[in-house]
Amino acid sequence: MASRIWPLVKLVSKVTIAGGAVYVTYDSGLLGSSEQGSVVLEKAKVAVPPALEEWIKYFGLEAQLPTMPKIEFSPINSWNTGVRWTISSLSEAPTRASEYTSQGLQYVKDLIK
Repeated sequence: MASRIWPLVKLVSKVTIAGGAVYVTYDSGLLGSSEQGSVVLEKAKVAVPPALEEWIKYFGLEAQLPTMPKIEFSPINSWNTGVRWTISSLSEAPTRASEYTSQGLQYVKDLIK
């Protein structure tokens, strides 16, 4: 009987952990807009170093950790840059294809001569 229950217990624990992770992610605002993500990132920058120090003291690890790097990253600007590049590339694609086709035809004509 126990051999039949063990896989069920494993499945329930995995689903619970995954569901909890999704809930915490949603509740903290990471699944929202980019502005909400930026706010959560700022909160994490403030909360993580003291939490690491507390865990180091709790476990007795007195090793020197490297300092937290300064993150000068704006998800909003990065997103906009990627979108602009993609749209620009798509809008230039027909012109570029025409140019490359004419260059290829000219190359083939030069080879035939």
